[in-house]
Amino acid sequence: MRDEEVEKGLGSDPRILLMGGAIIISLLLLLLPAIFPGLGFGGLKYGLDLDGGSWLQLRPEGAMAQVDADVGAIITHEYSSFLNTTVTVTGATDTSVSFEVGTLVTAKQIESLGYGQAIVSGGRGGVSAVTLQVDKNHVISRYLENSYKTEVVLSEEGDELWYEIRKQTSAGELEAILDDVGGSVTLYRDGVSQDTLVKTKEILEDKLNLFGLSDVKPTIVEREYILIDLAGYDIETAMDLAATPGKFEIRIQTQGNESIHAVYGEDIQTVGIHKADNYGVWGVPFTLTQQGAVLLREAAIETNAVNDPLNHEVIMYLDNKVIFSAPLNDRLADNLKILPVQDMSASFGSDSESKESAKQLESHLRAGALPVNVEVIGSGQVPASLGAQFKELTAIAGLLAIIMVSFMIYLRYRRKEIMLPMIITSLSEVVMILGFASAVKWQLDLPAIAGIIAVIGTGIDHLVIITDEVLYEGKLPPTKVYLKRISRAFGIIFAAAATTIIAMIWLFWMGFGALKGFALTTIIGVLIGVLIARPAYARIIKEVLKEEQE
Repeated sequence: MRDEEVEKGLGSDPRILLMGGAIIISLLLLLLPAIFPGLGFGGLKYGLDLDGGSWLQLRPEGAMAQVDADVGAIITHEYSSFLNTTVTVTGATDTSVSFEVGTLVTAKQIESLGYGQAIVSGGRGGVSAVTLQVDKNHVISRYLENSYKTEVVLSEEGDELWYEIRKQTSAGELEAILDDVGGSVTLYRDGVSQDTLVKTKEILEDKLNLFGLSDVKPTIVEREYILIDLAGYDIETAMDLAATPGKFEIRIQTQGNESIHAVYGEDIQTVGIHKADNYGVWGVPFTLTQQGAVLLREAAIETNAVNDPLNHEVIMYLDNKVIFSAPLNDRLADNLKILPVQDMSASFGSDSESKESAKQLESHLRAGALPVNVEVIGSGQVPASLGAQFKELTAIAGLLAIIMVSFMIYLRYRRKEIMLPMIITSLSEVVMILGFASAVKWQLDLPAIAGIIAVIGTGIDHLVIITDEVLYEGKLPPTKVYLKRISRAFGIIFAAAATTIIAMIWLFWMGFGALKGFALTTIIGVLIGVLIARPAYARIIKEVLKEEQE
């Protein structure tokens, strides 16, 4: 049966057909995008060190703390300041706080600070008795939120409860804030929780995807900061894309430069595609949630923007920068007098800069704001000219590697009919690796190129093992002996490949950045070699030696 397979020749051998098909597909993936740029698939993507660009190290700003405080003291401190009157706590339990206020108040006023639900009863002499349903952890986090004017979330790590303050602070500043309410700091550390770090990384990745940078993958390093490589982008553009939190807010002007808050970005339900209207003005349509629409209407009525829109403009902020400011149009103002309106739009201008601003706003609205501000703790830039130089040097290094390998093979065997199949097989592996990289939009950088060169070396080692086993006393052995020796050769090859892959998997898992690129290249190269190239070479070298012997 095996002799019949040999008689059929190379053209019908499944191993040859598999390698030939893989090479053809790889060449199509590599060449067609260069010939037809509009195809939208394939083509090599180069990393920062080959294409030029910039890199950023971002550290989310925040602090983690274990604190304790007296709930009654917090209630006294907050409501006496808020109501500008005397507040006296008359009783406190784990679930409620009772206190008297030296003026008449409503439940809505008490609940507006966000500490809990209130029951209010009027007393003699204009004094109100209040019972507030509370949770201690919520009261402390709310107090910290009001003090820092930022979000404070509860985070569980094992059996410990931490307060995550999503703003840059210090242990001394936190101690001073808690001193006012009889509190103290038990444990403190700079940085945010792992969940917040992962969420920040995911939102950054979503934003980069919306800008067409799907192959840019932010990486968490040392559970502390996020590393981003932006090939082809200068440092200023990289900062705009990745280092801004993307916090969106709509405010309505009251008088002069004063304004009141209406809605935040989380009140936006859907976001349309940035586009130009009939007059060429670029804008981004979006839809508010029902709650957001109610809040906007209440703010518009409170400021009288519905009756006097010219003196009460709607102002949109992105990261505390004004991106839009204009009066309500007459139709929208009339509608807001009657009912909430959910469909809105942010308009810019008609120039190219306005188009980019609209695109940036769309990405921020779609991906959402980062949960915390990020601090740039490191950055750098590789000029495009230097990247082009690296490309040339790596191409030369690869070519020299192939030439030297060819020379060493020729010195060993002194037979070009053996050397040529080896070199062709090795080059075919490189083509298939690059084809795979093109298919999955995997960025090639210097470590990845180093991995390819390393694969060439290990691949030649495997081909030498096959050749030495096939050559029996300098000639092709009988079929039975050939099969036995080729099986032994592949046993050695598979064992060596398995150990390499296992080592590279751990390097990929535990490494980051350059280490991951090198490990992934080596794994893919070894798999392509042992599953496609080596079996095909074994068949080719047998046919070559058979023809020579005949």
